[in-house]
Amino acid sequence: SLLVNAAGQPRKEKVKLPSSLQGIKPNSIPNKKIEDPVAGKVNTSSLATTRQNLSAFHLIPPRVMFGVLKEGCTYAATVILKNVGVNFSRFRVKQPPPHTGLRVMYTPGPVAGLHVELEIEIFAMVIGGKDTGGLEEVSHDIEILTETETLLLPVRANIL
Repeated sequence: SLLVNAAGQPRKEKVKLPSSLQGIKPNSIPNKKIEDPVAGKVNTSSLATTRQNLSAFHLIPPRVMFGVLKEGCTYAATVILKNVGVNFSRFRVKQPPPHTGLRVMYTPGPVAGLHVELEIEIFAMVIGGKDTGGLEEVSHDIEILTETETLLLPVRANIL
């Protein structure tokens, strides 16, 4: 119950529900979907009356924090793009601009009920002639375009 805790006592503070249960997804922009009669649709009687979106993706983890990086080195992190829908869906990644030092490597193609690994690489470089006290922050949202929405993957790093 949301009103009492596990011991049966009234809760002192309100329970914060995760965004997945609230029906919202953080860092995503819905697309205006055009119905494609050839797309990979599943037509079973159990899914005939559902109103939910049958093709959706989740990012695990939802953000990448590299921490403090040494200038001139290359670092990598792996993010899983998981298909949590019933239909197979396609996606593509809009590559970040070169001045960020970021690059996303992945295998394109449909994701049918499984997941795809995205490798986020960053080449730590300081740009600009101003003195920032020896630390420069890199902050960029990588855009992942799916059939139904645009996912934003925040990537943060500090370059020493």
